[in-house]
Amino acid sequence: MFVKRLVSLLALVVIASLLLAACGGAAQPAPAPAPAATEAPAAVEPVATEAPAATEAPAATEAPAEAPTAAPEATLTAEEQAVIASAAAAEEVKAAEAAGKTPIRWFVGVGTGTSPDQVAIQEEVVKDFNASQDKIQLVLEIVPYDAGRDTLATQIASGAGPDIVGPVGWGGSNAFYGQWLDLTEQIAASGFDVSVFDPALVDSFQTEEGQVGLPFAVFPSAVYFVPEYFDEVGLEYPPQNYGDKYVLDGEEVDWNWDTFTEVAKRLTIDVNGFNATEEGFDPTQIVQVGYSPQWQTHPNYFGVFHAGSDYIVEGKEKGSFSVNLPEGWKEAVQWAYDGMYGEQPFMATGPMSNSPEFGNGNLFNMGKAAMAVTPLWYTCCLADFVNAGLEFQAGVLPTDAAGQVHGRVDADTFRIWKGTKHPAEAFAVLSYLITTGGDKLLPVYGALPAIPEKQDAFFAKKSEQYPFVTPETWEVFKAGLSYPDAPSAEQWMPNWNEAFARGDTLWDLLQNTPPSQLKFDAEWQKYLDDLNVIFNK
Repeated sequence: MFVKRLVSLLALVVIASLLLAACGGAAQPAPAPAPAATEAPAAVEPVATEAPAATEAPAATEAPAEAPTAAPEATLTAEEQAVIASAAAAEEVKAAEAAGKTPIRWFVGVGTGTSPDQVAIQEEVVKDFNASQDKIQLVLEIVPYDAGRDTLATQIASGAGPDIVGPVGWGGSNAFYGQWLDLTEQIAASGFDVSVFDPALVDSFQTEEGQVGLPFAVFPSAVYFVPEYFDEVGLEYPPQNYGDKYVLDGEEVDWNWDTFTEVAKRLTIDVNGFNATEEGFDPTQIVQVGYSPQWQTHPNYFGVFHAGSDYIVEGKEKGSFSVNLPEGWKEAVQWAYDGMYGEQPFMATGPMSNSPEFGNGNLFNMGKAAMAVTPLWYTCCLADFVNAGLEFQAGVLPTDAAGQVHGRVDADTFRIWKGTKHPAEAFAVLSYLITTGGDKLLPVYGALPAIPEKQDAFFAKKSEQYPFVTPETWEVFKAGLSYPDAPSAEQWMPNWNEAFARGDTLWDLLQNTPPSQLKFDAEWQKYLDDLNVIFNK
């Protein structure tokens, strides 16, 4: 049975590939794919870089009459569903060409956009666009998330890549580094007004490859905090305007990471009511921590928040690549390690964090952390927090010692494959998706619009979800858009998935190993050495 199923699937793959390659949407010959793309990485992009609904698989797309008979939908694998979806898209492309229209394929499956409710809205947007003009036929190709990267890698490698891919975050995009069109020429030729966006957000998509994207769905970061916990220990709330001072013990001080650390220590409480700065505090009996880096525990995230963004790869080709992590990133990770295992801890260790009592890692939602630093997408899922009768607000991010703010903005957008045969038409579609189409897409993606004039409606919905949140808190998130991490903390690295995963492995080791069993400097150097090997595989 397995052999028969495998043969059938291979037949489907061949047929779909032939159909796609025959369609006019693909350039011939195609540029050589980047190493990351041809490896067809299977690792799932971190949840932090995509909207939460991304992991939901949609129902299989109905196969065209010419396609081989498929098994009932319930028995189809993600790979089989992907093949059928691609074959159906190829047939639509052929029909569009026969009708004298320029087909533009929109590939969904390497980020959010695959849940049934999202599929329905995306189909509606395609109909809207096609009805708005008569020159371009937009063709939607949705493959299950679990098969998205492999399918896209196969299409690109065969020269049959789609015209547009998305929505996709930095991590998903960087798995196909070198495959995205520089939009500079198309922006100029079309007269698209980029001034509708915050200039910092536009610049964040300007990489060594050019303007590889434009802002669309954005998730700025902030300091989430529980006012009740601050009131209990007599501390002022974090400031809600960038540049404001913090009042500590009656004196105005800079709201920097040193101040943040002191506040977090005083908010870390043991079973007897002592905080981490007081004599008698028992670090083995903590019931509340002052700070949780909620889902932001990769070394790159710590580094960016504390010391700022920087390009971390040197070299131009395999064999010459080397890692170039700023020294400030090492200090940031050391700070976090001390926060767990230092004499005055303010963060949860691995065993504590991963316990059911502390939410199996979701500390803030469980009400076990007084502060958390994480992007706006975290507001999707705070049901346990609200059900416990708790309220949150948001404050601005701390500065470094020099007074500089280093933010982080998770961002999903649409990319154009640089092998497209129709760059002008593809950009026309992209322009529609991030503006008019975005009015329908962004709500179902659960994302904040990058266009300021469209943001109030998003926050109005959030206020319905969390009626206790003040307008000042939503303004904090808006202000955070001016501090994107450029280059992204999820920027390209050779063999991206393995390299990024190595950072997660380091954090897992640090979180679960006390200093008596670990030498931080040695582990950090091993991390760098391993990255150098991974980069040059």
